[in-house]
Amino acid sequence: MATIGVLIPALNPDNKLIDLINNLTTSKLYEDERTNIVLVDDGSDDEHQPIFRQLDELRLPNMIILHHGINRGKGAALKTGFKYILENLPNVTGIATMDSDGQHTVDALEHCIQRFDQEPDKLVLGVRKFTEDIPLRSSFGNILTSRLVKLLTHQNISDTQTGLRIIPVDYVKESLKFPGERFEFEFDMLLEAHKFNVEVIEQPIPTIYLDGNKSSHFRVIRDSIAIYSRFLKFAASGLVSFFIDITLFSIVISVIGNHVLNSILIATVVSRVLSSVANYLINHHLVFNHAGHQTMIKYGTLFIVQMLASGYLTNFVTWLLPNSSSQIVPTIAKMIVDFTLFIISYQIQRDFIFKEKDTVDVK
Repeated sequence: MATIGVLIPALNPDNKLIDLINNLTTSKLYEDERTNIVLVDDGSDDEHQPIFRQLDELRLPNMIILHHGINRGKGAALKTGFKYILENLPNVTGIATMDSDGQHTVDALEHCIQRFDQEPDKLVLGVRKFTEDIPLRSSFGNILTSRLVKLLTHQNISDTQTGLRIIPVDYVKESLKFPGERFEFEFDMLLEAHKFNVEVIEQPIPTIYLDGNKSSHFRVIRDSIAIYSRFLKFAASGLVSFFIDITLFSIVISVIGNHVLNSILIATVVSRVLSSVANYLINHHLVFNHAGHQTMIKYGTLFIVQMLASGYLTNFVTWLLPNSSSQIVPTIAKMIVDFTLFIISYQIQRDFIFKEKDTVDVK
């Protein structure tokens, strides 16, 4: 049976956190010494410090409270807790994260741990069932992020924003190098799991929203932008390269004056070489944060294959389109082809060219 570190990040909590701790410390998990509790105060204000003092005065065994001097974000609080557990609790095999606002019950945690006991190498998500009674900010955000996760990782995750998770220790070590200090850190853990051969599995839990989820510190606009930033940066990189590519392609086609296969291939080579240089530099430095090994060689190989595919497929689609003798038709055909290649290219760059190293050391 797994030994679990229970990590609870908290910002300005109320008495529901005390209730949660009481329920945890009177549960069979705690009595069997299968759990250690790490509570991280993420810079709560003076008004809420009595909650932490009250918990501290209980002097419960196997529980510690860590403090941030200022609010640094949920991701930073999780990283602080992760580091403490890895450095001080060597027997822990998985880390459970829970929210402090009463949305997660000890019973739900126990069911997730039971699932983790059966499959200790997998990331277990405690997933809620979304109905018409769920606050719009929560249901809409989950639908959007679930669709994005499916697009980027081919994983069907029904509740991407759940804070109840059981994470294998080996993957916790890997996650410490992920960027992001707020809610985007949790989202990145789902996006990156497949890179480290960590399967994400789901355990149904009760859906609890108190007072319309007012206690959530999720900033809808700012945190949503942060969550989607990696894909947005890649899309922006592709858009810049796309405009360079299309502009140069159109110029070369106009200069040559015809659009037979040889002309299309010449225009494709010229435009693709220059746009790919821009795309590589942006992706390497900004999108994937210098990850990967021998990236220039791998990207160069992809570039050659993609360039030839673009040229031949553009010629084929041009032939299929009506009015194929029109000067604008090759450009339209190229836009169709390159959008398809863009999606394929993202998968290859993410999973092969700019893939993170498989191991990371945590001191």
